[in-house]
Amino acid sequence: MSESKSYSVGELGSEQPVTTQYESTPFKKARHPEPYRFEVNLVAEAHTKQKKTGVVSVNIPGFSPVKLYCDEQPPVGDDTAPPPLAFFAAGIGFCLMTHLTDILTARKIQVDSLKLEQRICFRTNLGHMREHGYMTDGGCDMVETHVLIESPEPEERIKDLLNEAEGACMAHYALRNPVPWSTRLVYNGKEAISRSG
Repeated sequence: MSESKSYSVGELGSEQPVTTQYESTPFKKARHPEPYRFEVNLVAEAHTKQKKTGVVSVNIPGFSPVKLYCDEQPPVGDDTAPPPLAFFAAGIGFCLMTHLTDILTARKIQVDSLKLEQRICFRTNLGHMREHGYMTDGGCDMVETHVLIESPEPEERIKDLLNEAEGACMAHYALRNPVPWSTRLVYNGKEAISRSG
């Protein structure tokens, strides 16, 4: 008798993420020609070893909150859920595919098959340099995306589809452009670090 492994990605959340350090912005409908502005809010919590849970939600009405599970591989984790970078990579690919399918539907572009293959190369010295006294360091070296489309449409129309989708994809925008960021550390109820760039 084989023992099946429990592996979870997520489930429908029962409530919206509850933030304590900022107030979520209510969604407002835009007026032409202003763009829609919305936010994705996440509240995450660490558990034993590398297990983490998070509730994430888009503030646009109609989106349900989702409870996600996250872990790492042994020996630091138990491989009970995807690692954080898997969610990151999937989010980038799925976001582009959302824009591709939305645009081809709106423009009535016939597509018989749409697939995406993506490779993201990361680097870290976690696990082999700390024992030599180095601080943990990491980075991202490359994002490579391959969009595979089978269609009877003219090639220029499919090129225009990809160009518009890449221009509309907020995840790809964040990868290609400097985005304002900030990080705060609240230690025992007191702000200990506040930096931005």
